[in-house]
Amino acid sequence: MAPTRHPRGPARSLVRLQVVQIGLAVALFALVLRAAQVQLVEGHRYAAAAAAQRTERVQLDARRGALYDRHGTAIALTQETYHLGVAPNELRDPIRDVPAIARQLRLAPRDVDRAMHRRYAWFAGPFTALDVQPLRAMRGIHLEPVLRRFYPSSEFARAVIGRVGDDGRGGSGGGGGLERLLDSLLSGTPGAAVVLKDREGREYESPARVIAEPIAGSDVVLTLDAELQEIAQRALDDAIDNMEADGGDVVMLDPSTGEVLAVASRRADGSMRPSAFTETFEPGSLAKIFAAAALITYQRIRPGERVSGEGGRYRLPGRVVTDEHPLPSLTLADAIRVSSNIALVKFSARLHPDEQYGVLRGFGFGAPTGVQFPAESPGRLRPPREWSRPSSASLAIGYELAVTPIQIAAAYGAIANNGILLEPTLIREIRSANGGLRYRHEPEPVRRVVTSAVAAQLRELLRGVVGAGGTAERAALANFQLAAKTGTARRVVGGRYAVGQYTASFAALFPADEPQLVVVMKIDNPQKGSYFAAQTAAPVTRSMLEQALAARTVALDRARLSNVAPSAEHANPSLDEPDGVVPYVISWPYAPDSVRSGTQPERIVPDVTGRSLRVAARTLHRSGFHVVVKGPGGGVIEHTWPAAGERAAVGSTVTMFAEPLPPSHR
Repeated sequence: MAPTRHPRGPARSLVRLQVVQIGLAVALFALVLRAAQVQLVEGHRYAAAAAAQRTERVQLDARRGALYDRHGTAIALTQETYHLGVAPNELRDPIRDVPAIARQLRLAPRDVDRAMHRRYAWFAGPFTALDVQPLRAMRGIHLEPVLRRFYPSSEFARAVIGRVGDDGRGGSGGGGGLERLLDSLLSGTPGAAVVLKDREGREYESPARVIAEPIAGSDVVLTLDAELQEIAQRALDDAIDNMEADGGDVVMLDPSTGEVLAVASRRADGSMRPSAFTETFEPGSLAKIFAAAALITYQRIRPGERVSGEGGRYRLPGRVVTDEHPLPSLTLADAIRVSSNIALVKFSARLHPDEQYGVLRGFGFGAPTGVQFPAESPGRLRPPREWSRPSSASLAIGYELAVTPIQIAAAYGAIANNGILLEPTLIREIRSANGGLRYRHEPEPVRRVVTSAVAAQLRELLRGVVGAGGTAERAALANFQLAAKTGTARRVVGGRYAVGQYTASFAALFPADEPQLVVVMKIDNPQKGSYFAAQTAAPVTRSMLEQALAARTVALDRARLSNVAPSAEHANPSLDEPDGVVPYVISWPYAPDSVRSGTQPERIVPDVTGRSLRVAARTLHRSGFHVVVKGPGGGVIEHTWPAAGERAAVGSTVTMFAEPLPPSHR
């Protein structure tokens, strides 16, 4: 009998097949959904993660713009240096390549051999382009460029220039000064690049890795004159050391343009801070010329009018005014010439407080000068409503008034500039990286303070200070007249006048006729010798001017100087001039009879072997020679050419060859 088939067998197989088909469909659908999610929704994230494993986006630093002095001398530059990495397993010939790397980088062979035992050798350097150039073609060498700020003369105007920070910028991490103020101009615009990485995560160069080229920063030409700056710094250093002073400042200014030609600031401990812009002092007798300006402007004094010298002591309510060298009676010219406190107090009593305040405010006191320097101090000049009874007398002789050296320089510059106050500047030009001119300074008048006629009278008053019997007689030059003023004021320490501490200051216009240079020198608390400005700041200023005249590149108009008549008492100086006078070293279009006739005098070159650069230069300047230095800036003189004892024409150049100081003297 035939077997009976079970009717549900085929049905069960069909159900199983359908279940499998549905499961496969669901799985396939889920797979499609997941693929869509990965590709469409999360694709960018996974692509970025994959790219991050093999590539990295890096910033390419822009070359920081350079700083130059007015003649193109580099003050701050950016050098491209390199870190160097070596992949030992990529070297073609390690036995030959490793010694070559050590030799080219001037590294100890033992140190290089030890580094080569690592998977990746790293040498931070930094190395110059010249150092790494022979290694560029070597397989396994990986270079990482680094831009480094470089200052050819590390101490040049350091307080003014400032320094960049560890981040290579002059901003919040920088050292202040112009590097900080001009950071947005100097820093440029960074670029970007994509670098490839190997399985170990090390970067290696790709030919097409740059995606945005960096744009270099602008170059800035400052108004500073490198030679005048060097003269100012050395003179200030010597003055502080020789006088055992607490510190000091020097400012040199072109009164016709407002351009700052030199700024030097230093403390006794050798530190430098921009005190010429940021720290105030009471100017003392430097301010007497501004009281004279008010008296002449408001016609409160008659020509030749005299007041009694009171025997050197003049009693006011609540105080006594004294003179160091009293005269029986004094005109205004006498009062400025001998710096009489009593006469200025008497004359200034004729001024209304608003008139006295207005003239001082007009000369720029009590407000920033506008010079391009961060955190410039405005000084202090209280309005008349805040004055006490003795304020008028105090202001007439330079007390109850706080000023900065740059304010004094700008104010005296207004006297030199026929009564027009100019905004001082440190920026002469700004140039793009390709050399295109972006900015050039033009004189910026602030206001007319006094008329040109009054300014001429003020210069005449200041001329008497350097004449016979004046307080700055020791500042007189052989061939040119100065217009100047001395100032000696008590110092304020901790809000009180410190016993036995003084500030010696001196302001000079050179020459007295058509001034080209304003020089302000301040010495804080000189302790060795006299503290009077006539014996401290004035002779040092004379020395600086002598050196400026002997220099060839200083920003002085020699043609204009040649037309300035010397003072009568110095018209025919002998060869035996007082110490520091330089009668025969100025080179300009004018030539004396001896030169025109071909009989220029000769002198013996003095022996300056073993002396410091400054002492040697001054010795040669006094003998009538120009000076050129070859060798390190902080060394001593090894020999000269022409040699010591040989004869050379007056006005010719003597080259000094310097050598480094021995270790015991550093």
